[in-house]
Amino acid sequence: MFSSARSVLLCASRQIVRGCLSGKTDCELVQMLDEKKLKFHEIEKVLHPDFERAVRVRREFVVKYIVEHGPGEQKAKTIDNVPYAGYQYENVVGSNCENIIGYIPIPVGLAGPILLDGKEQPIPMATTEGALVASTHRGARCILRAGGCVSRVVDDGMTRAPVVALPSMPRAVDLKVWVDGNFESLREWFDSTTRFGRLRSVFVRVVGRKAYLRFRATTGDAMGMNMISKGTEEVMRRLKEAFPDMEVLSLSGNMCTDKKPSAVNWVQGRGKGIVTEAVVPEDLVRDVLKTTVDDLVQLNIDKNLVGSALAGSIGGFNAQVANVVAAVFLATGQDPAQVVESSTALTYMEKTKEGSLRISVTMPCVEVGTIGGGTTLPAQRGILEMMGCAGPHPDIPGENARKLARIVCAAALCAELSLMAGLAAGHLVRAHMELNRK
Repeated sequence: MFSSARSVLLCASRQIVRGCLSGKTDCELVQMLDEKKLKFHEIEKVLHPDFERAVRVRREFVVKYIVEHGPGEQKAKTIDNVPYAGYQYENVVGSNCENIIGYIPIPVGLAGPILLDGKEQPIPMATTEGALVASTHRGARCILRAGGCVSRVVDDGMTRAPVVALPSMPRAVDLKVWVDGNFESLREWFDSTTRFGRLRSVFVRVVGRKAYLRFRATTGDAMGMNMISKGTEEVMRRLKEAFPDMEVLSLSGNMCTDKKPSAVNWVQGRGKGIVTEAVVPEDLVRDVLKTTVDDLVQLNIDKNLVGSALAGSIGGFNAQVANVVAAVFLATGQDPAQVVESSTALTYMEKTKEGSLRISVTMPCVEVGTIGGGTTLPAQRGILEMMGCAGPHPDIPGENARKLARIVCAAALCAELSLMAGLAAGHLVRAHMELNRK
């Protein structure tokens, strides 16, 4: 009873303070920030729901910390180049960004459409790299004229890998044996925390008295990091009952692996595993791409396979997949840091008996979602709606996220075909000089 009354009083006092501060001028609020009477990260709270004003006040405060740019130039001019007005901050505050001072506009271009699995799909790309959209568009046009491409989702499962410590190596092995033999219990505990998450596997590695448990689960139309982390945390809590001498060192032990290149992702996959393929007739290779099938196949071996192997690459057996993944991720509200593992890919080319070019792109770690995170922002959601995969799928959980992953892989296929043709024909530098220079 007393606890409830205290909560009501605290809430009322906060509202009073908020009302008092919102009545102050911008200059008065900046002065309070300078005197540390108002916390830098709490401006939105006290000015709620006028978030744009909160951003304006913060900008006025941070001007003094901005580095001078050029002799005699005022500091305020540098931040003036970062727009802030007219943005839907109510969609951002509390979910996407903190200490907001504005937003960064990025040009969005449209490549395609690409004919994917019998349906035309646009490829929106947010990028500042000249020639990227044009190159991807050329590849899409060529594949469209060739009859399109086909794709398959070969795997699906987000991962989280906590690290635990036990008193001795034999106890760590005991844990592994127990986990390997009690998967149904683990799945029941995990699935109890979510409507859409479904545990698929738990892979355990023992290192001395430490154990790394790599959980893998489907996560519906969400990218799924929060979902799988919540489920994994519950499983670890229940495991602690069976192994009271176990200490959870970290919910993430880096064997997940999130936002870092890794062999485990390349071999076992993370997110969506996608393969896309197209067959391009010899005349299109010659007339549209200005090269030959034989030259493309040989260059793919020399560059994407042998060259990448010599570099010791992990999942870098391609020409420019990261370019496309980054551009589509930014346009659709994905986590940009996950470009690191999502862009691991292998581009394969061979000559068919009929003399055509068969090209495929295999991507084992496409980490995308169509709900949550940046996908809730109006512009990014609008792009997803344009692509026909916004929000949760009404009938089949996860189908929209899988569709987005297939589009990402198809876009990579277009870009790989075009760039490799440009390299084979010696057109790369000329194209960049024309489209990436003024």
